[in-house]
Amino acid sequence: MEDRRLIVLFGSQTGFAQEVAERIWREAKRYHFRGPLQAMDDYPVPQLIYEPLVIFVCSTTGQGEEPDNMKHFWKFLLRKNLPTNSLQYLRFGVLGLGDSSYAKFNFAAKKLARRLCQLGGENLLETGLADDQHDLGPDAVVDPWLANLWEKLDIRFPLPEKLKPLSNSELCPPRWCVSLAEPSVETCIANTNGQVPTYQPEHKFSADDPCCITVKTNSRTTAPTHFQDVRLIEFSAPDLNYSPGDVLMVRPHNLESNVVALFTMLADNVTTSLGPDTIITVTEREPDMPVPRALTQPITLGQCAQQYWDLNVRGDDKTDIPVRFEMFLQATPHRYFFHLLSHFTTSELEREKLLEFTTAEGQEELYNYCHRPRRTVIEVLQDFSQTTPHIPLEYMFELFRPIKPRAFSIASSPTDYGSVLIPRISLGTRAHNKEVHILVAVVKYQTKLIVPRYGLCSNWLAALKPGDTIQAWVRGGSFHFPISQNVPVIMIGPGTGVAPFRSFVQERAAQGSARSDLLFLFFGCRNSAGDFHCRDEWLSLEKDEKLRLFCAFSRDQENKVYVQHMMKDNASLLWELVSTQQAQIFLAGNSKDMPKGVKGALEETFQNYGNMTQGEAQKFLESKIAN
Repeated sequence: MEDRRLIVLFGSQTGFAQEVAERIWREAKRYHFRGPLQAMDDYPVPQLIYEPLVIFVCSTTGQGEEPDNMKHFWKFLLRKNLPTNSLQYLRFGVLGLGDSSYAKFNFAAKKLARRLCQLGGENLLETGLADDQHDLGPDAVVDPWLANLWEKLDIRFPLPEKLKPLSNSELCPPRWCVSLAEPSVETCIANTNGQVPTYQPEHKFSADDPCCITVKTNSRTTAPTHFQDVRLIEFSAPDLNYSPGDVLMVRPHNLESNVVALFTMLADNVTTSLGPDTIITVTEREPDMPVPRALTQPITLGQCAQQYWDLNVRGDDKTDIPVRFEMFLQATPHRYFFHLLSHFTTSELEREKLLEFTTAEGQEELYNYCHRPRRTVIEVLQDFSQTTPHIPLEYMFELFRPIKPRAFSIASSPTDYGSVLIPRISLGTRAHNKEVHILVAVVKYQTKLIVPRYGLCSNWLAALKPGDTIQAWVRGGSFHFPISQNVPVIMIGPGTGVAPFRSFVQERAAQGSARSDLLFLFFGCRNSAGDFHCRDEWLSLEKDEKLRLFCAFSRDQENKVYVQHMMKDNASLLWELVSTQQAQIFLAGNSKDMPKGVKGALEETFQNYGNMTQGEAQKFLESKIAN
């Protein structure tokens, strides 16, 4: 059994790759493998030369980049002085999570597998390339890939004769020990309404150590009659440092209605009386799965339900982060959720349906029941009313996944010019000193279910009032704007995708270096009077010749006009900028069709004006789109 060490390493930007990695870690226990589950950057990379077996799970972000918690790991692997036989004892598998609607589909996984082979590692099976665009989502690739993995490992690492894999009918122990605490024990989960601490100027905030920021204004940028509510939210953030292109990370709270619904069901729990004031302690069961920092101190179930467990439909909050690929589709309860419930139910009818959802044959039924209407965890538990009262406390942390932080491109200028008054876009206001702004599209939509679907984070943010305090931190974004103030910048940002460009342009305006022959913004929306975000600011900048603005209002005329049409109309200008002035191109937005259309317009321009073939135009575009 000494050779049955298997470690699972993940690179995850939004949390889905981590969830898949946790699934692999759980399944490995069934085959009696032992080993840790870690983010790649938490793992000591030099130790990799001693590892016999590693499974890597990673998403792709930005313009084909590796996730943030994989960057140091990847940088180490790229060292030129590493011998080509460094990993000669390593057997590995790589599972990528991506979206084929983007050009660099699963790019991080592909280059990781290639580099591991270059260093002497043996790839046990073909790299898995899960695709968010598949009708069944990434599971269409993940499921058969894992089945293939366990078959190959059974051959390479056979179990002793007397030891058999655990069957799926056997319930694996929960990852942590959870017990009731004495009522006198104080809880200490972060309380955003408490006293705001003070920090040193260069303090580095993170998910484990967030910063308290306070709402200054929360205003709607779309017309009252427009179908979508988009907010510009301004926070006072004197301790937060950032640069144009960075993103603000926030971890939302559940809607109060979902919290109330959960405890209405938990009140009937047959094992113990559970309420929002019930205090619990969470402790480590084994060193392979340490307890998260948020749970290392006693905590109430009410705090878990409001701030830790994800009770909503995830993935329905649109983001303006520049083209990135890690999926949000797995928002509704996953197959393991139904597998666990089948062990707790006392109803044969409910058990039969739960087990059906866990089989390959039942995936279309599961899709129609769960994924298509975007059922929430709460709604599923209400449907299986004979099962819910029998859920053990320990397994609630298996059923309810943690709320993942959401990322929003920062839409403000970080420049601090002290007491010097800077005319920001000629509106007579100061630069965004000690503030951070974000643009948020509030998500609400209807499925075949009667109750509308609400985006968790966007609705939580939209409900914030001036004076409310939340916790946040800054993460480096995919955009790295040029330091030189003489390089032309072409920005393409329809809808809320304009957010990072507002940050950059405001920064240049505050510095006094904004010029209409250097800054070019292509913006698109439905109506000039409906959803032209920050309209007065852009028009003022254009009037003052600090920006050249191209707007596409798709519904203001009979024929729809999009940003790619405006780019085709200005093809000669674009070619002049990129061919002779070395302009950099930045593209942001949340529409899946938009990047394809924009890139097509640029490639057509390069072919027509640069006398290039299609392949040459594609390569030229790759060199011009900035990260």
